[in-house]
Amino acid sequence: MTMRAIVVEDEEPARQLIHSYLTGIDDIQIIGEYADGYSGAIAINRDKPDLVFLDIQLPRIDGFELLELIDCKPQIVFTTAYDQHAIEAFERNATDYLLKPFSRERFLKALDKVREQYQIRAGRQHDSQAPDISSLSDAVPLNRIVIKDSKGIHVVPLDAVSYFEAQGDYVMIYTANGRYMKKQTLKVLENRLNTNTFIRVHRSYIVNTGAIQKIERYEKGSYLALLKGNIRIKISETGYKKLRESLDF
Repeated sequence: MTMRAIVVEDEEPARQLIHSYLTGIDDIQIIGEYADGYSGAIAINRDKPDLVFLDIQLPRIDGFELLELIDCKPQIVFTTAYDQHAIEAFERNATDYLLKPFSRERFLKALDKVREQYQIRAGRQHDSQAPDISSLSDAVPLNRIVIKDSKGIHVVPLDAVSYFEAQGDYVMIYTANGRYMKKQTLKVLENRLNTNTFIRVHRSYIVNTGAIQKIERYEKGSYLALLKGNIRIKISETGYKKLRESLDF
């Protein structure tokens, strides 16, 4: 059976190289090529390929942000110039990664892994048993938040975020221009944020210290942070200690 593949790669020579390496290989068919992460995410959700050759450094949204936006679970083969040590954190659920520049021999080894995984998946009854590729991004530090909702894809710079609020398996993201909901736990998000700027002040809240205007006592063992826009966020005793250390007061 032929596997359907999409290439998301902004460098034309790299796309041409993948094409040349696939010459004479009949069980993999490229059904689309995209030079930015946004277009790639839309195409993957629409066409539901079996395999994606994915660069990490892409225009508009990067490869890890793309993974957060797709609804299906294709096999992922990274094609990247990232240092090998950085890749090790993401290797768990990716089928393979190709460190640029990669040879035809190395490319064919990656395809062997793809075929092996394809056969394993074909024997499973439910797609839910496939590896959770969305978790590939969990170890990557954030500099912005990408959210997909009924209105489209939103890219929110971190410095525009006032605070995050836990909502079960989701997190609510509050900015001066509105709020967004993202399917991610507050704990996972916390691990990806700069803890000098974003502090977990309560089990339900992470606050941007730049948005804090005042801290006041609320009741015994707890405090309130007054944010821009007259927003009040409860602070636990532990959260208060973190703020004192960070803000040096």
